Amino acid sequence: MDALASLLYEVRSDGALFSRNVLAPPWSIRIADPTPIALAAMLRGTGWIVPGGGEEPVALGEGDVAVVTGARPFTLADTADGDVRTPPLWVVHGADRCTTADGAEIGEEVLLGLRTCGNGPDGPTVLLTGSYQVGGRVSERLLSALPRVLVVRHDGGPGPILDLTALEIGRDDPNQQAVLDRLLDLLLLSTLREWFGRPEADPPGWYRALGDPVTGRALRLIHDRPERPWTVAALAEEAGVSRATFARRFGELVGRPPMAYLTAWRLALAADLLVRTEDTVDSIARRVGYRSAFGLSAAFHRVHGTRPGRHRATAAARRAGQEVGATGTGSQWAVGGGR
Repeated sequence: MDALASLLYEVRSDGALFSRNVLAPPWSIRIADPTPIALAAMLRGTGWIVPGGGEEPVALGEGDVAVVTGARPFTLADTADGDVRTPPLWVVHGADRCTTADGAEIGEEVLLGLRTCGNGPDGPTVLLTGSYQVGGRVSERLLSALPRVLVVRHDGGPGPILDLTALEIGRDDPNQQAVLDRLLDLLLLSTLREWFGRPEADPPGWYRALGDPVTGRALRLIHDRPERPWTVAALAEEAGVSRATFARRFGELVGRPPMAYLTAWRLALAADLLVRTEDTVDSIARRVGYRSAFGLSAAFHRVHGTRPGRHRATAAARRAGQEVGATGTGSQWAVGGGR
C-alpha cells in the first residue's frame, strides 16, 4: 500500500468545513475546529499562520498551500501578530458553528456568495480553508510524523489543482460538494507528496526506506500482504540479500527490527478493521496474519492496552456521541456551507 494512499484512506473531507474567504486588512480568522488536520491555500494575496503554543508564525504567499496538524486552535491573519493585534472576524468551531470573537452567533453580513464569506467582496486576499476528519491507526502513523505547520510554496502562483478547486467553488451543480471534497483530498495528497520530497521534510524512517531497493521491497510486501507468515528469512529472500544483511539494513533505515515493524503494521490494520467493519475478531485476525482471535487479542492487548472487542465498543460509543453532537441544537450556519 502506498504510504500517502494509506494516509488518505481514513483522512477525508466528506462534507466537512470548506470555505473561500475574501478578506481586506486588517483581518484574522480563528480556527477552533478540533479536527487533527486542516488545510489553508492562498489563492490571492498574502497572510500568516499563527499556530500558537509558543511556535513561530509561518508566512503564506500567493499560491502557497499549508497543512496544519494537531487538534489545537490556530489563527490565520494578515500579519504575524494578527492573533493579538486584530480580533478575529469569526471563530470557526466546526462545520455547524461559527461565532464572533465574543461568542455571539455570526450573522448573514459575512456571507458573500456560495461557499464564500469575508469582510469585503473586493478584498485583496482570497484564502481557501478546509478541514479533515481523521480515523484509523494507519493514518495516525503518518500524521504523527508531520510538523505542526508545513508549507509547500508555489512562487509562480496557484497550481492546476488549486486553480480547478477555485473554479469549482462557485458552481452549484448537483453533487457539487462531493466534487469539491475530492478536489480537497487531491490537494492534500499532492501537497504532502511534494513536501515529503523536499530537503526540509523529515519523514519517518519507514517512509524514506520505501525508496531503498532492499528495504522498500520488504515494506511493500508487509503492507500489501500482512496475512502471510513472514519471517526475517522469508523477507530477506524476497529482497534478494542475506538474512543478516537484511535485518541490519532494515533496522538502520526504518528504526526498528523487521518483526517489530510487522507486528505494529498488523495491529494498526486490525484496529482499523475492528472499527470499519463488522467482521469477527477471528476473521480479522486471519486477515492481518494471526492464526486465531486469541493470538490477535494477546498481541493487541500487549501493544494497545485493551482487547479487540473493547476497542470496537469504545469506537462505536465515540461515534454515537459524535452523531448526537452533530444533530444537536447548535447553530447550523457554517462558513462556506460545508454540507
